[in-house]
Amino acid sequence: METTSRVGAQAPAAEGGQQVPSARRTVDSYLLAPFPWYGLDEAFTGPRWLMQVGMAADGAVEHGSIGHGDEPSVRNEGTEDKEKFAVVVTVAGNPARRTADGTGLLEATSVSSAAWLAGVGLLSFTWPGQMDHTLRDDWLEQQTETAWVLADDLAGDDWSTLSLPVDGVPTPFHYRESEFGWVLAGSTQEGVHVGAYGRGMSAYGLGFAMIKDIGAYA
Repeated sequence: METTSRVGAQAPAAEGGQQVPSARRTVDSYLLAPFPWYGLDEAFTGPRWLMQVGMAADGAVEHGSIGHGDEPSVRNEGTEDKEKFAVVVTVAGNPARRTADGTGLLEATSVSSAAWLAGVGLLSFTWPGQMDHTLRDDWLEQQTETAWVLADDLAGDDWSTLSLPVDGVPTPFHYRESEFGWVLAGSTQEGVHVGAYGRGMSAYGLGFAMIKDIGAYA
């Protein structure tokens, strides 16, 4: 799959349920991006919050996430049915290119990149019922690889097509549901790829829009 390097794109650490919203980056990292950020459009009036920024080996901002709704937990299974959240992942639309020092090659990004990052993001907030704490790391590794395979086959039977507005323009997205929530991915007219994942909020009623002032999230 043509996608960003997995460096800087890993699922947040699951140990103790930490390194999730509590490890959100400051807005400074988002301001370094040479591409526009996307979030839910103005129809969503709930809380919005910064999450994480991912960088390539040469330090360039490759992707980042914006949360909407309830800040999801990992450990507290009793809240899973009550939490309502959607996370929007923006991925730079980059061709394959050499690193800044010329010694390596950075892979191109694609809609599959956004689909994989969204899939892994959903897993990072998922703790299957009745699973022992010591087994979750193995489960997460296995499911992360599955998310990679699914993202590499967007034309497969696991995905359907969903049309949602992006900056007011109907846009096709690849969409799939699982017992853990939903994942979708598509591209914008601004040349970036958008992925999203969530639970408790229907994906069918969502719309996306370019964030005019990411500094307002500080």
